[in-house]
Amino acid sequence: MVLTDTHTHLYYETIDTKRQALMQRCFDNEVTRLFLPNVDVASMPLISGLLEAYPDNCFAMLGLHPCSVKEDWEHQLALMQPELHKHPIYAIGEIGIDLYWDKTLLAEQTHAFKLQIKWAKQLKLPIVIHCRDAFDEVYQVLLQEQDEHLRGIFHCFSGTLEQAEKVIALGFYLGIGGVVTYKNAGLDKILPEIDLKHIVLETDSPYLTPVPYRGKPNESSYLTYIAQKVAELHQITVEEVANTTTENSKRIFGV
Repeated sequence: MVLTDTHTHLYYETIDTKRQALMQRCFDNEVTRLFLPNVDVASMPLISGLLEAYPDNCFAMLGLHPCSVKEDWEHQLALMQPELHKHPIYAIGEIGIDLYWDKTLLAEQTHAFKLQIKWAKQLKLPIVIHCRDAFDEVYQVLLQEQDEHLRGIFHCFSGTLEQAEKVIALGFYLGIGGVVTYKNAGLDKILPEIDLKHIVLETDSPYLTPVPYRGKPNESSYLTYIAQKVAELHQITVEEVANTTTENSKRIFGV
C-alpha cells in the first residue's frame, strides 16, 4: 500500500533530527509520497533542503500563497520565477484567494492568482488552489481561465456538494484532509456522494490535524486517519482508498 500526501508543509520543521523522525513516521505508516506546496520566497530553500534529503519521496511545487500577497507581490513573483527551472516542479501552488483574514487585497490576490495560472499553462503543470471564504471569487477566475490546460487540485476542500460538483466539472480534484474527521464540519455528509476518482488525500501539516490528534500539530504520518475515515464513508478498504487516491495523484502530477 502506498499513501500519497498531496499537500504538506513538512519542510517547516528545520531541525534535522525532528525532520528525520517525521519522515520515519511517514514511512512506518506507508506514507511515501509527499508533495510540498510553496508559500513565499522564504520557503523555497526549505523545500529544496527536503528534496535533497529525500529525493525519492518529496516533490516540489512553486507558488505565492494568497496570504503572502502584499503590495510587493509582483516583486515576489519575479524572485520566484527563476526557480521554475532550477529543479523539477510538479505544480504551481499553493495559489488562490483568501478573504478570511483580509479582504482589502482581493484585487492583488486575483492578479497574482491569474499570473500564476499563466505560469502553469505555459509549463503544462497543474495548479493547487488555496481558497478560504472566497469560493465564488476563485470559481469566477477558474471560469475565466478555463481551457484544455487548466487542471489541478482544490486544496482543503470543505464546501458543499454543489460546490464540489462545480469544481469536478472544471476537471479539478478535491483535496480531502483532516476536516473530514471533524464531527460537525459536514464533509462526512457529502463525501459519500463523491466518486473516489475525484479526490486525493492531504494533511496540510502542521495544520488541520485529524481526529484523534486534533488540537496538536499535524504531520504527514496522520494521513492514515484521513484514509481510514474516507474508507469508512465509502464502505471500502483503506487499501482501496490508498490505491485510488495515489493513482489520482499520479495523473495530476505526472509522477
